[in-house]
Amino acid sequence: MSKVVAQMTVSLDGYFTGPNDGPGRGLGDGGERLHYWVFGGPWSYAQEPKGEATGVDKQLLEESSARIGAVVGGRWTYESAGAWGGRNPWPVPFYILTHRPEDEPSGGGFQFVNGLDAALAQAKEAAGQKDVGIMGGDVIRQVLASGRLDELGVSVAPVILGGGKRLFDGVSPDVVLEQIDTVQSPWVTHLRYRVLNR
Repeated sequence: MSKVVAQMTVSLDGYFTGPNDGPGRGLGDGGERLHYWVFGGPWSYAQEPKGEATGVDKQLLEESSARIGAVVGGRWTYESAGAWGGRNPWPVPFYILTHRPEDEPSGGGFQFVNGLDAALAQAKEAAGQKDVGIMGGDVIRQVLASGRLDELGVSVAPVILGGGKRLFDGVSPDVVLEQIDTVQSPWVTHLRYRVLNR
């Protein structure tokens, strides 16, 4: 059965970006360190990452990608990633939440949708029996608050950013999670939870 799942890397102090995130600096000041695990080691905004995940990190990325049949992300994620050069980074449909879908460019494998309900409905239909992946802190919080998130993955990097955007700001303390998996790598600890009170 299809699930709605989210995965986010955070610092030890709970930030998914450092300060001053934006286009060309999607993870903010110092935020590159959050994704050392994705690229197999250090990288910087000045030099495009050339490495790739290895070991258990690579396995997690491959397994997660294989489960996903469609993605829903936020406009800020899209913009801060430089629209991925105008090309969908996923081999599946990618729905971008925006208040002005009519003003958005067409093509590139992106669908611009107004409203979380519409985006989730379209993504679920496109995903078929596969899962719908949720991208971006704001959208993850919206889906969690709406009671429609089935699983939450949090990868905790051994980094203290001291500022930026926190993943769980404004999330209800009434959310009940059950831990279903823990995987440790040299760069990060991957935690996966089932959301019980949906």
